[in-house]
Amino acid sequence: MTDVMVILGSKSDRDIAKKTIGIFDKFGIDYAITVASAHRTPSRVIEIIEEAHKNDVKAFIAVAGLAAHLPGVVAAHTTKPVIGVPVNAELDGNDSLLSIVQMPPGIPVACVGIGRGDNAGILAAQIMAVTDKELEAKLVEYRKELADKVERDALSLFE
Repeated sequence: MTDVMVILGSKSDRDIAKKTIGIFDKFGIDYAITVASAHRTPSRVIEIIEEAHKNDVKAFIAVAGLAAHLPGVVAAHTTKPVIGVPVNAELDGNDSLLSIVQMPPGIPVACVGIGRGDNAGILAAQIMAVTDKELEAKLVEYRKELADKVERDALSLFE
C-alpha cells in the first residue's frame, strides 16, 4: 500500500522532493516517487495514477515548474487529494504558482508555496491524520517541536 504518490515533472525537481521525503520519513508515511511529464509523457502520468489507485493511494503530490500542468492533469484523473508544489524555474516561480492555483471549477488542486516540498508532505500527513490518530499525535508533537524551537531562539537571541 502506498499512502502518497509523488510525481516530479522533471528529475531537476528532486531537491524539492527530498524535503517531502524527509517529512514522510519522519512521520512513517509510505510513499512512491517517480518522474513523469504532463506534456511529454501524458499516458505515463495516467498509468501512474491508475497504478496508485490499485495500491490504495490516499493522496498525490505533483511537483512542476514552468507551465506546471502536472498537478492539474493528475487532479483530472483522480478524486483523491492532489497537492501541487510550484517550482522556481522561470519568473521567480510565479508562473508555476498561478498555473497550479488557477484550476477550473470542480477540479481543485491544493497548492503550497514555491519550492515547499516540506509543506506538501505535512499537508499530505494532515489529510491522512483525519482517520489516523497515531499520525495526528505525531503532527501535534511536530508542532510542539516547532514552537519549542521558536521559544529557544527567543531566549538565545542576544547570547
